[in-house]
Amino acid sequence: MATVSGVAGGGMPDSGGSGTELAGREPTRKEIRMVIAASSAGTVFEWYDFFIYGTLAVFISQAFFPSGNATLSLLLTWAGFAVGFGFRPLGAILFGYLGDRLGRKYTFLVTVTLMGVATAGVGLVPSAESIGITAPIIVLLLRIAQGLALGGEYGGAAIYVAEHSPPHRRGFFTSFIQASVIGGFVLSLLVVLFCRFIIPEEAFREWGWRVPFLLSIALLGISLWMRLKLSESPVFLAMKEEGGMSKNPFIESFTYPRNKRRIFIAMFGVACGLTIIFYTALFSSLSFLKGPMRVDDTTAELLVGFASLTACVFFVYFGWLSDRVGRKKPIVWGYAVTLVVLFPAFWGIAALANPGLAASARTAPVTITGPACDYDPFASVQDTSCGQLLADMTAIGIPYQVEAGATLSLTTGNSAFDLDSAGEAGADRRVAITGWLATHGYNLEKQVPPRINLAGIFVILVGLGALSGATFGSVAALLSEMFPPRIRYSSMSIPYHIGTGYFGGFLPLIAGYIVARTGDIFAGLWYTWALLVVALIVAWWGLPNGPPRDFADEIA
Repeated sequence: MATVSGVAGGGMPDSGGSGTELAGREPTRKEIRMVIAASSAGTVFEWYDFFIYGTLAVFISQAFFPSGNATLSLLLTWAGFAVGFGFRPLGAILFGYLGDRLGRKYTFLVTVTLMGVATAGVGLVPSAESIGITAPIIVLLLRIAQGLALGGEYGGAAIYVAEHSPPHRRGFFTSFIQASVIGGFVLSLLVVLFCRFIIPEEAFREWGWRVPFLLSIALLGISLWMRLKLSESPVFLAMKEEGGMSKNPFIESFTYPRNKRRIFIAMFGVACGLTIIFYTALFSSLSFLKGPMRVDDTTAELLVGFASLTACVFFVYFGWLSDRVGRKKPIVWGYAVTLVVLFPAFWGIAALANPGLAASARTAPVTITGPACDYDPFASVQDTSCGQLLADMTAIGIPYQVEAGATLSLTTGNSAFDLDSAGEAGADRRVAITGWLATHGYNLEKQVPPRINLAGIFVILVGLGALSGATFGSVAALLSEMFPPRIRYSSMSIPYHIGTGYFGGFLPLIAGYIVARTGDIFAGLWYTWALLVVALIVAWWGLPNGPPRDFADEIA
């Protein structure tokens, strides 16, 4: 039973054979390269399909979630983004069960197919202007399908590579699966940039943004072609031959001795922390540059894209390093360093991305004074005059302070904006406020920072990406080692996707809500910081010290 109780096992890709005759030996370099390449490529394409929604969030909000409140439209779009993540745990349960019962290979063939079809579907949905509320409903249903598919994809690809890997190189080999996640994000940015380059701006806003979604059909074809060349996992084949398969992997995940403890550690100590850093480094930084910092969209996308691509090296490096120093050290130290540098990193990005705007915020801070200054980001129309002014300022996207007072006013320094002559809340008043702010040094036009500043931002983004690599690079190996093979697909997928789906998937929505409520463009980072404290405590307490251990050694 050595093949079943450990992770390592032989096996290799073939042209349709079972691979059973090879289950007793370690795969050759050529064979393991094919396993990693096919699994990683499928993961890149699947995460591309998932991330393209976030990359094109502004256009999706205009097409499917139109509203008189621009902030509400974007928050509803991020809510749709979060819905996909919210259904990942259900996908983990469903496809985890199938993966432990029917096999690793065929399960992630199903998940990648479902993802590709659902993504292409988003590109075909008519706008809300054409079919009304049916449009956002269809989009949300397609996001649910994407979430279900993603819930089954990661576990299948990670386990498949882990179960083909020799124990002393498991962290290194599986790190390519981890890097593939960031590869999907980079691919989504590159495709969007290419489409914007070849499609005129007006046409891109009208219909061109749909093209990246439709391209998922081509990526699906490539992924299926590569994965059909793979054989089943040798560990699964050995279990099947020896009758060691679980009758109900979902139930057994919670009844297997000490497995609930492992699930708790995997959810709060691993998945929660790594995903919070990952999405802050990628999506929060991109939204921050394109939004409050007013950096040219293409420039921001190139910056984040190339920084993320550079950071892929650190995912592989820390996977390799974990084979030597253990899985715990890179993760715990990555959490600790992130807690220290998170706010300074974004302060640095702000100072470099738009120095003039940052200086204006210091020398001419904006203050809103008035009664009943409550702002509900989810309301189409605010109930009070102060709430309506807050909605306008949030849509403009600069920091402001709120003070209680008897009379409604908008001031900066000794200057007050004439609210009476500006008309009612809405687009026209926002234009007037923007013009008034410009006289006080607030340049709200999109701009490209100087080259030296771009270099500084790039370094900061690569640093955040490196911290993501430290906490993410070895995770596939770690989770594969934590759980018994008979229920491994279910046991690692459930906590991973609950942790990443709810803590990470809701990050843009919750962070955006905090910023909208406070008027502080940095306030959303507190969500990341607080959850990282929890992750650090649980990881420090629960992850095993020392060299990597197979499941047979168990967490002490």
